[in-house]
Amino acid sequence: MAVSQYRDNYSRLHGRFEWLVPEKFNIAQVCCARWAALPDAAKRVAIHAMDTGARATFHTYSELQQQANRLSHVLAVLGVERGDRVAIVMPQRFETAVAYMAVLQMGAVAMPLSMLFGPDALEYRLHDSEAVLAICDESSIASVAEIRENCPLLRCVLGVGAAAAQADVDYADALARVTPEFTPAVTDADEAAVLIYTSGTTGNPKGALIPHRALIGNLTGFVCSQNWFGFDGQENTATEAVFWSPADWAWTGGLMDALLPTLYFGRPIVAYNGRFSPQTALELMGQFGVTHTFLFPTALKAMMKAYPGTAGTAAATVRQQFNLKLQAIMSAGEAVGDAVFDYCQAQLGVTVNEMFGQTEINYIVGNCSVQWPPKPGSMGKGYPGHRVAVIDDDGKECPVGVAGDVALNRFDVHGHPDPIFFLGYWKNEAATQAKFTGDWCRTGDLATRDADGYLWYQGRADDVFKAAGYRIGPGEIENCLVKHPAVANAAVVPKPDKERGALVKAYVVLAPDFVASRAYDSGAGGQFDINLVAELQAHVKGKLAPYEYPKEIEFVDALPMTTTGKVQRRVLRLQEEARAAQALAVAALPEKP
Repeated sequence: MAVSQYRDNYSRLHGRFEWLVPEKFNIAQVCCARWAALPDAAKRVAIHAMDTGARATFHTYSELQQQANRLSHVLAVLGVERGDRVAIVMPQRFETAVAYMAVLQMGAVAMPLSMLFGPDALEYRLHDSEAVLAICDESSIASVAEIRENCPLLRCVLGVGAAAAQADVDYADALARVTPEFTPAVTDADEAAVLIYTSGTTGNPKGALIPHRALIGNLTGFVCSQNWFGFDGQENTATEAVFWSPADWAWTGGLMDALLPTLYFGRPIVAYNGRFSPQTALELMGQFGVTHTFLFPTALKAMMKAYPGTAGTAAATVRQQFNLKLQAIMSAGEAVGDAVFDYCQAQLGVTVNEMFGQTEINYIVGNCSVQWPPKPGSMGKGYPGHRVAVIDDDGKECPVGVAGDVALNRFDVHGHPDPIFFLGYWKNEAATQAKFTGDWCRTGDLATRDADGYLWYQGRADDVFKAAGYRIGPGEIENCLVKHPAVANAAVVPKPDKERGALVKAYVVLAPDFVASRAYDSGAGGQFDINLVAELQAHVKGKLAPYEYPKEIEFVDALPMTTTGKVQRRVLRLQEEARAAQALAVAALPEKP
């Protein structure tokens, strides 16, 4: 679909929108209790739970509320009080949703922790947050047990499923002993609801304290990026919405961009706790009739390489092959790039909507293909209710085409407070203050703004570098590399160079099909590597500026990734700096006599 074929309602939507934030507001009440009170609660599906053994179980809003009530009783008996931090260390499963509803309706603070965290990462967060209780399953109980004695304030560990044997309290047994009736706390909209630790680029992780009202601030972006999710029966939403995303519910992307907004609209979400693979993702979406999803660019790239589709009008698309019902795809975390953008349109039958945000100020920028024209590769525009700008070091808005820090103002275009803002960093007022320049909250991500108001991502402030005097943004080069059939994924970082300051270096993960088709004989002098390096360099030279092509390419089996699917360029950058330092040290050694 050409850009000219899209309608453009952006100005009307953004200019007329006003926030309605009640003084009292609780996430659990709007995401579960209100649906559980309806006559159809025992039939309205909340969670489609799918385990790795391909067993599927559905749970209704009535069941979700009753189990949450029971768990709230148990937590109260175990001494959890309003404002206490409760760690939830579980993957996508029904009991995880129950835990969030139970903790939030008590007025306690839910602290999601990824099951992928090792003992050190868990210990830091549990100790720093002063969490009083942790809810674990078999995926995390061993790691929590290992560091338990170093967290003296952690009074109790509740074990779900097979974890019960190693925990203080058996989840199922405890819930069976209490009533399914519970009187929820009446919380202020500004009251703390969730504590999420952000990884950052330097130093220890910081705990971002999220209020209940932040869910309201999320909704415009969610509805827009998911092409009017929740408004079933509208254009492009002829069937009831069903959501799924591989994003872990322990992270902002899984919790605030998937689980909670889906439940807010009373729709079902699929919970799957297995490892992501392109085949599993496509089969899962086909099986459950998933209409809306959030897929990281990394996941979309993997799908594009595994199932590229066949050219020709008579050939079945990937959408047809897996009987997909997709109406919307949101993607975030990295720039999507035009190769993936085109793939989603041609093979998945959906125009991908890029989104940008971060834990502290989530879901603030993006696209909505049913309401305004997307531009392939653009982050989009500020979503309704959010006043977004690109600012310089002094907090002034940058001219068109000039890179600056993406920032969000505390007030919307009408001068009213934006409810999306976090309350601050846990026990770190200095870091909270440093996040702001006046009323602007800085993201630390660089972008340019074009004449139409679209933002174009340039990378994290610490990912952009200079090589031979040229400013290099890694995203554009990585996107170009991925267009080559040999490349599954790529990361571009600076390699220290004495003469030019830095060289452009690319770490490349090869596509499995390409490796199989061009066998590499390591005993042949690495001819495969040499030829492919030259081929990839020529590929980039032909599409980008001459100074942007990677002077060096290193092939790796995998790139370092965060648990949220972002490439950790910092790890590779530090590796290059360490290698350069070692080379200098070796060069300084005296020659052998």
